[in-house]
Order: sequence, then C-alpha cells, then structure tokens
Amino acid sequence: MDKNYGKYALFMKALSDETRVKIFDMLVGGELCACDILEEFSITQPTLSYHMKILCESGLVNSRRDGVWMKYSINRNSLEMMKGFFDGIGSSIRKQNLCTKTC
Repeated sequence: MDKNYGKYALFMKALSDETRVKIFDMLVGGELCACDILEEFSITQPTLSYHMKILCESGLVNSRRDGVWMKYSINRNSLEMMKGFFDGIGSSIRKQNLCTKTC
C-alpha cells in the first residue's frame, strides 16, 4: 500500500499548534458544539473558527451545522490513517531493535 505522505504532513501540520491539539483531545469524548469548545479557551470566536477551519480542512475533524450552531467531531477514518502511519513506524523501529540485538 502506498503511503500518502502529503496527507500525513497535513495532519501533523494541523496538530502543530497547542490549541488545536487540545481541541482534538477534547473531541475524543464525542461531538462538541463550538460554544462548548470556546469555553475552554481564552480566545475569541473568530480565533476558534480559524483553528477549526485548519482541523476540518486537514480532514482530522468533521463539522456539521445544527441550527445556528456548529458541531465538531473527530473523523475516525483520518484518525485510523494517522494511527496506522505511526504504528508502521513503531513496527519498523522494533524490527531494527531486534536486529541489532541478535545480529
């Protein structure tokens, strides 16, 4: 299977900001309204919108409108893709460590 390095880079770029990492972690608990996310930060609504735009455009987060509110959730497919990438790296490192111990 070919690795999509561009997509992995987009994920990592989206998570290269502490605020976005915290938002992503908050979404692990399930879908949240923008107003609930905003309560956890000392930022303005436009700043939150900027961060959510980056997370959504990366594909890590899904958004949907519910009346006047925006609701956000983790894109499980993208999360699995990212986990698979890091699992592959971990697997390669373990194989290298085994080789150096037995070689």
